[in-house]
Amino acid sequence: MARETLENKRKALKINLDETIYGTFAEIGAGQEVARNFFTAGAASGTIAKTMSAYDMVFSNSIYGTEESGRYVTKSRLNKMIEHEFNLLTERLYGPKYENKNFFAFANTVTTLNFSKTNDPHGWLGIRFQVTPGGEPNDIIFHVRLLDSDASLQQNVLGVLGVNLVYAAYFHNDNVQAMIESLVDNLSVGSVEIDLVSIKGPIFKNANDRLVNLYLIAKGFSGAAIFDATGGARQSKDLLYKKDVMILRTKFGQKSTPNFDLFNRAVEQFKRSQHLDDKNIIVLIEVLMTNLLDDNREFNNEDLENFARRAEELCATGNYVIVSDFARNHKLAQYLSRCNANSVGISTNISNLKNIFNSANYGANYTDELLAYISDLFSKNVKLYAYPYLNKKTNEIITTRNMPVSTEAKPLFEFLVQNNYITDIDEYDAKDVKGV
Repeated sequence: MARETLENKRKALKINLDETIYGTFAEIGAGQEVARNFFTAGAASGTIAKTMSAYDMVFSNSIYGTEESGRYVTKSRLNKMIEHEFNLLTERLYGPKYENKNFFAFANTVTTLNFSKTNDPHGWLGIRFQVTPGGEPNDIIFHVRLLDSDASLQQNVLGVLGVNLVYAAYFHNDNVQAMIESLVDNLSVGSVEIDLVSIKGPIFKNANDRLVNLYLIAKGFSGAAIFDATGGARQSKDLLYKKDVMILRTKFGQKSTPNFDLFNRAVEQFKRSQHLDDKNIIVLIEVLMTNLLDDNREFNNEDLENFARRAEELCATGNYVIVSDFARNHKLAQYLSRCNANSVGISTNISNLKNIFNSANYGANYTDELLAYISDLFSKNVKLYAYPYLNKKTNEIITTRNMPVSTEAKPLFEFLVQNNYITDIDEYDAKDVKGV
C-alpha cells in the first residue's frame, strides 16, 4: 500500500491538532523556519511550549555550553541542544495538565548560503520524543547539505525538513524506511542531500544504523556513508576535515578479497611521499554499491543486510569503511573535496587505470571525457597509488611502465606519471600480486 504524502501545512496542522504532542523548538541559524511553519498552520498553542533561537555565541554558550572544536554547526552542538531542551520540558511541565502529553524537543543548527556564496550550506536537525506519556524518549538525528543557490530557498527547505521530521517521529516511527523517505516530502529533487541518519531509543530497538544509512544511498539521498570501527555512522566532513585520507577501493561481491598487503604498502608510501604525520591520517576501505544499484531489478532488504554485514566485517579490521555509489575515481575525489581533506591518496588496481586510458571503452568524445575526468580527479591534492596485477595470459606483472595506453591518451598519462599524480606501489612482493 502506497504511503500517503500530506502537503507541508497539513502535516503541521495534524501535529498541532494532536492533543498528545507537545514540546519545544530551538533553532540556531537560518531563522525560526521550522517553528514558523507550525505557527502559520494554525492551532500552534496545542503543540508549542516554547520556541527559541540564540544567535549570539555568548548567549548560546551560556545556555548549551561551549564547543571545543569552535564549530557550532555540528552533531555535538545539536545533541547539547536536544538534551538541554528536553530536560527542561520534563523538569518544568508536570501535573494533570501534562499527564497525557508526549513531550518532544526539536533542534537544528544550520548555516545557509552566505552573501558571497563561498561557504558550504549544511546543517544538523534532530528530535527527542516520547511515544507514551512519561516514557523513555527516542532520538532521530540527521545531517543535510542544502543545495539550492539562494539562501531564502534554503530557509524554506529547512522549514519543510523540520515539519517532515516531527511528523515522521510521530506517524512513521513503526516503519524506518518510510520514515526516512518522508523526510524529503514536498521538496524538489536536487534541493537537499541527506548524508547521515542516526536513530536510537526503545521504539527503534530492532533498527540498525548501518542499514538506515545504506538505505540513504540506495534511495539516492546520498552518495556515500562512512562507518567507524564500531560500525557507527560518521558524518564525512566532521571526520575528514583537514585530514590526510587514504582509501582502498573495493567492490561488493568481488571475487577476490582486498589485497591488504599491497594496501598497507600504499599507506606507507603515501605517508613517506607526502611527509605526513601518523596522527593526521584517516584510512578508509571503500565498498562500492554500484553492482547492486546498476542492476535493473529492485534492491531489497536482504541486499542491504548483505552490504551491512560486509561493512561490519571490514570495520572489524580497525579501519573506517565507506560505502558508496561512486563508480569512477573522480566522483570519489569530488566527494572528498567537499570535506576539505588536506590530501587524498586513492589506492586502486592498475587494471582500472587500463580501462580509463583505453579509448575503446568510450564513444566519439573520448578525449573530452578523459580531460574532464582527470580534471575532477586531480584538482584537490589527490594522488593515485596503483597496485600491479598479473596478466594471466602472458604471465607478466603489469605496472604503469608497461600498461597498454591508447595513442591519444599516452601524452596525458605520461605527464601524470612523471609528475607523481599516478604512482606505482613500490617494493611489493610478487606473491602478493593477483591475476586478472
